[in-house]
Amino acid sequence: MDYSVRAIAYIRNDREEALDDNWDDVESKVELAADVPSEALRGLADFSHVELIFFADWAQDVPPAPWHRRPRGNADWPDVGVFAQRNKDRPNRLLLTTIAVASLGERSFSVRGLDGIDGTPVLDIKPVFRWSVPRGELRAPTWSDDLSEHYF
Repeated sequence: MDYSVRAIAYIRNDREEALDDNWDDVESKVELAADVPSEALRGLADFSHVELIFFADWAQDVPPAPWHRRPRGNADWPDVGVFAQRNKDRPNRLLLTTIAVASLGERSFSVRGLDGIDGTPVLDIKPVFRWSVPRGELRAPTWSDDLSEHYF
């Protein structure tokens, strides 16, 4: 079964390559698509963070990319499945980021640290509610902490 989606916004920044690190150095603007009215952002100023779902049109589909691999090809880290990592090469190339809103304009908002490259289509924007974040203690393997050392 095929599904269709459309871009409701686009990421605008100076990063043209999907590099793995230093995303905090990247200032981005999320601009609404021409067919999305500015009223769609009404009320967003009341929220500190949003979740962005975006389409990595510059990534590789899985398959042909592998269903499992060592994150970043690091031999010190375990060979884990695609669903146990946040690599850009995914079955549907969908990415999700929770990000702080720095400022809000009429048809856009600015963020810092968004891990998407210039021109990337945004499929949805969701506000972060206090009750929508994980409850309880978060568990993750130590290699994921090592991976994030220079990510932001």
